[in-house]
Amino acid sequence: MSSLVIDLILCGLAYVILIFVMATMTNNSLRKGNSSEDDGDGGIEDITPPKIDLPPGVEWPSDSPKSRIPEPVDF
Repeated sequence: MSSLVIDLILCGLAYVILIFVMATMTNNSLRKGNSSEDDGDGGIEDITPPKIDLPPGVEWPSDSPKSRIPEPVDF
């Protein structure tokens, strides 16, 4: 047999063994009954957005006064 055929057979065998090992590892975790709705990240859920420290003179558009009228421009 040529070396190409031997390489293909060995690669196929390694692929079958890899799929078998992955299937048995996945099957064990599914059999344990880990079907909880928890996403697993843990901690306390904080929905408030972070307060970002901006440099002096920079304001968020939501923090600016609402009644600001643009000044007329003279040409």
